[in-house]
Parts: sequence; structure tokens; C-alpha cells
Amino acid sequence: MGSLKHVTTHAIPSAPAAEDLAGLFKALSDPTRLRIVSMLAADGAELCACDIESAFELSQPTISHHLKLLRTAGLVSAEKRGLWVYYSLRAGRLDRARELLSALDAPSPKLASNG
Repeated sequence: MGSLKHVTTHAIPSAPAAEDLAGLFKALSDPTRLRIVSMLAADGAELCACDIESAFELSQPTISHHLKLLRTAGLVSAEKRGLWVYYSLRAGRLDRARELLSALDAPSPKLASNG
């Protein structure tokens, strides 16, 4: 068995953090949900559910299901105003995932020296 002494521990999430991140990535792994998150990020504010629905050739219940999964994953927040629900991206929720992906993208000192 090899030693893990060379592994940078700040890049390795704890078991609960890994489970949380897996749920986040699972929510983002669907093309429709990824597009919804991208729409919210590009707009930089909030979008009415009706605007989100109109961007897709999917039924309203299908879009609602995707939005519910994004809310459950903590990626979006929702606020009901009258008849409509407005969605916004919880950008801070993506920070940990961004950190992990950046750490994974950074070259390993051990691998870089063998190149």
C-alpha cells in the first residue's frame, strides 16, 4: 500500500462534504438543470418560472420538477409573488464545488515532476 503523505488534504472533502458535493453535481448532471442554472447565472438576477419554462420545449410539470431538484440541492432559491414564482441562483452554493474542481485541475507536484 502506498502512502498518502503526498496528498494535499485541503483538496479532499470530508465524507459529509463529499456527499453534499455529490448531490450538487448530481443536480447539475442533467442537461435541462444545467441550462436552467446557466440561465440564472447569465441573467445575474432572478427569473420568473414562466420565463424559464418558455426557454424549453418541455411541459410545465417537467420544468417544475427540475426546479424542485435544484431547490433541494440548494442551488436555487424561490420566492412566490402572487401567481408566479421567481428563481435566483444561490451562487455561494457553487463556491465549494468550484474550489474542488480547481484543486482537481491543479497539477500534482509529483505528477508534474515525472512529466
